[in-house]
Amino acid sequence: QDENGLYLLERALSERFGGREIVAEVANVRDAPRMHELFVRWRPQDVLHAAAHKQVPILEGAPSEAVKTNVVGTRNAVAAAIAAGAERFVLISTDKAVRPTSVMGATKRVAEMVVLRAADAIARPCVVRFGNVLGSAGSVVPLFERQIAERRPVTVTHPEVERYFMTVSEAVGLVIEATYKDLGEICALEMGEPLRVLDLARHMITMAGLVPDLDIPIVFTGLRPGEKMTEDLTDGEELSTRLDCGVTVTQGAALPVDFEFQLQRLIEVAAAGEQAAIRPLLRVLVPSFQLSPGAVRAAEASERTPALAMRSATRRQE
Repeated sequence: QDENGLYLLERALSERFGGREIVAEVANVRDAPRMHELFVRWRPQDVLHAAAHKQVPILEGAPSEAVKTNVVGTRNAVAAAIAAGAERFVLISTDKAVRPTSVMGATKRVAEMVVLRAADAIARPCVVRFGNVLGSAGSVVPLFERQIAERRPVTVTHPEVERYFMTVSEAVGLVIEATYKDLGEICALEMGEPLRVLDLARHMITMAGLVPDLDIPIVFTGLRPGEKMTEDLTDGEELSTRLDCGVTVTQGAALPVDFEFQLQRLIEVAAAGEQAAIRPLLRVLVPSFQLSPGAVRAAEASERTPALAMRSATRRQE
């Protein structure tokens, strides 16, 4: 739905690949009829689904928005792909979907379930889990670069927080490998040991020709709601295999028997804007979902909202 981004992308692709037909369509994955219309018209063979809400702290305060885009949007895209006879459907997921502590991570885990459940209707459904992609939109790197350029303190949440990092080319390579070599259900790139974000900040300050803590101070701001100290690429309970190409392939866990029923409950609650009811329903679908301390405080604050409390009480009386 980013029409400016679509315009610039269409121009860039047309200049680079003149003579190829390139079509940019503006749409919202939440809009099921529009998605169906586009897919049936263009009949895509391969679908790479990356549209998602990704900012963890923001979504902690708006869990219904995370469900509408990450869950409902994915379900709409899958349904449209099935109707159009697509052969492959690849979901771009995240390491935050593994033992999630955030609404974002939990909704992406549910999105994974939606895609893998379509195995009977789509020949090659696949999930690709990313770590943090350096230089991508929302990455910490542009933030650090801006803070260093402006000679402002570099902000790090916690001195021991660690993240997996990968380059854009590694991310693209992983998607291509997973999509066209049919590696398995859930694929993640082996990225070695996670990197302390503090070490990344110090390195970037040094690379700018400055001295950490002298020229540029580093300030610890504390973990934000939904964030955890470390991330994982696979769940210890999942059956995983490491391939020679450096990709770990995981077989998706069995879905709950009442998956469709619970999924529909989650979608209805999100549509009604009942924020306080979303996390409990997510925990039913994703038993490994555990609230971080910051998320607990955010959840408690949302549950104290008078309008939501009144609506919940009314529904209980009904």
